[in-house]
Amino acid sequence: MLRRAARAKALQALFAIDVGGTSPDMALEQVLEEGELPPRAMTFTRELVEGTMAKRDAIDAIIRKYAVGWRLERLAAVDRNILRMALYEMQYHRETPVRVVINEAIELAKNFNNEEAGRFVNGLLDNARKDLGLSEEIENGYSGD
Repeated sequence: MLRRAARAKALQALFAIDVGGTSPDMALEQVLEEGELPPRAMTFTRELVEGTMAKRDAIDAIIRKYAVGWRLERLAAVDRNILRMALYEMQYHRETPVRVVINEAIELAKNFNNEEAGRFVNGLLDNARKDLGLSEEIENGYSGD
């Protein structure tokens, strides 16, 4: 549950960066200042935001490839940032099984948008996973989500 809360905070920061033009440092400070997360979850939130921003161009290229019929800029901002964060975690932050990352992204989409967004996120991430050759599991130990 801590990682789920950390992902929600990371999404809020990414949304503020994307839509509000907030700097990554300021966005992280704002979402983490409430002190709701323990230090380990705060670290995970920071890793997701900083990593997603560092790989954003490459991640956006993947989204463009799989969002058939949609321009990246036309996607709902919340969905766009859920996809960015999930693709970052799937490709570059391989601590969590891909199937768990996808399920968490679906839940974020449903909670922050709607059921249809959850289906869209699921389809895009699953297609990307298959095409990118990402295993649903991870090789090293998984401590749980």
